[in-house]
Amino acid sequence: MNLTLTDVTKRFHKGSVNEVLALNGVNLRIDTGDFITVLGSNGAGKSTMLNAIAGGFFPDSGTIRHGDTDVTSWPEYTRASFIGRVFQDPLMGSAASLTIEENMALADRRGKARGLAKGVKRRDRDRYRELLSQIGLGLEDRLRDKVGLLSGGQRQSLTMIMATMDHPDILLLDEHTA
Repeated sequence: MNLTLTDVTKRFHKGSVNEVLALNGVNLRIDTGDFITVLGSNGAGKSTMLNAIAGGFFPDSGTIRHGDTDVTSWPEYTRASFIGRVFQDPLMGSAASLTIEENMALADRRGKARGLAKGVKRRDRDRYRELLSQIGLGLEDRLRDKVGLLSGGQRQSLTMIMATMDHPDILLLDEHTA
């Protein structure tokens, strides 16, 4: 399913002396299977564009479409049903005070209806262990450890697994280490 940005514009601090035009009429079409790299200097708007796609804020003008659906005004939590994301900051994208398996359970239910039930089931734990074993960091043996105890690299690897575990239509990676 494709993603299309049409004439997307975003200004920060509008009407003040600190006004910044971060996105200026961006047009972009990404088709299924495309791998896109956005290069630019600091302040060029790369992260701003990713945040606009993810729903971190709404553009001042223009449209963002996922397939035939206009998602421009959809909040981030709604877009999470089809977008996976790894942030530049390894501290984002996971909850430090929760365990590895609790973080994975939250990611596993992203975009799905949730209710009151046990957070992590045995079959979930087995699946999480299998997914984590693929990255070779030994995290599969630390499912009950708090994520805050992990190194930045381990945390970023965990968030990559969490972002891809449900095969999102779109995967956003912010910065080269992602």
